[in-house]
Amino acid sequence: MFEFESKQKVINIGGVKVGGIPGQNPTVLVGTIFYHGHKIFRDEKTGDFDRKQAEEIINLQEEFSDKTGNPCMLDVVGATPETMKKFVEFTASVTDVPILMDGPTVEAKIAGLEYAREVGIIDRVVYNSIIPEYKQEEIEKIKEKGLRNALLLAYNPKEFTTAGRIKAIKQLLEVVREAGIDKPLLDTCVLDIPGLGMACRASFELKNEFGLPVGCGAHNAVSLWKGLKTKFGKQAVKPAVASACVVAAAVGADFVLYGPAEDAGYVFPVIAMTDAAYGYLLFEKKVALDRKHPLYRIA
Repeated sequence: MFEFESKQKVINIGGVKVGGIPGQNPTVLVGTIFYHGHKIFRDEKTGDFDRKQAEEIINLQEEFSDKTGNPCMLDVVGATPETMKKFVEFTASVTDVPILMDGPTVEAKIAGLEYAREVGIIDRVVYNSIIPEYKQEEIEKIKEKGLRNALLLAYNPKEFTTAGRIKAIKQLLEVVREAGIDKPLLDTCVLDIPGLGMACRASFELKNEFGLPVGCGAHNAVSLWKGLKTKFGKQAVKPAVASACVVAAAVGADFVLYGPAEDAGYVFPVIAMTDAAYGYLLFEKKVALDRKHPLYRIA
C-alpha cells in the first residue's frame, strides 16, 4: 500500500523500535504528563504533585500498551530547570519507557539533559524539541552530553505550508548531524485542523526522501478547534482526538503524540486497529510480523 523511494529506517530508543514500513512496526504512542494545568499538581509553580496519581496515569498508558502491542513513550513537561529534573527523576523511577524532555525554555531542557547524563539514562531520553530557531547553546550541550535522540519540529511560521515543513526539517537534519544526533524523530508540526493535513503530507514526503521515522502531535488539531464543544458538545472531544491520531497513523506516521497520557484508553485501541489492518496487508505479502504486533493482540 505504501511505496517509498528510500529504504525505511528503524531506530531503537530505550528498547522501543520506531519507524520502518507502515504496518510492520506498531505506531509508537506518546502521552504527555506534567503539562500546564495537569490535575496531578498540588502546586504547579513549585512542582509539587500527587505521586500516586502520577504513577497511576503512567501505569494506565503501559497497561494499554501491553493490551494493544503499541509501544509507548512519555512526554515529560518541565517549566523550569528544577521541575524538569524533579519530573524526569520521578518518571525514570517508575517506568522504563523512553522519556521526551519537553519544556518551554532551553534552560529547562538542558537541565533535564544534564540530569539524564548524570544518572545514566541518556540513551532513553529524547530532546523535545529542536526547532529551526534553535539556540546554539542547546546544540553544543547536546553534543557535549553525547545525546543521540531528538525530536525535530517542523515549526516554520514564515512558511507554514507542506513545503515549509519539509524545508524546516531538511535544515534541522544538517544541524543535528553535526551535534551527534543520529536517531532523529521528525515531527511535522500540527497546530490546527488544516495543519493536520499538511503535516500528514509532509510526513509522507519526508519518509519517501529520507526513510526516517515521522510523526506529529495530532491532538493539537482538536485542542485549537474552537467550535467543537459549542457546536457538538463535550462528548465529541475524545472521539475527535482519537480520530486525529488515526488520520496520522493511517498515512504512515511512525509515532503520534496524542496529548494527556490519561487519554490512553481512547487512543490506543483505535491506533491498534489501524495497525492491525495495515499489518495484515504485509502479512498477505508473507512479511513476518512480531507476535507482539497489534494484529495478534487486539482480537
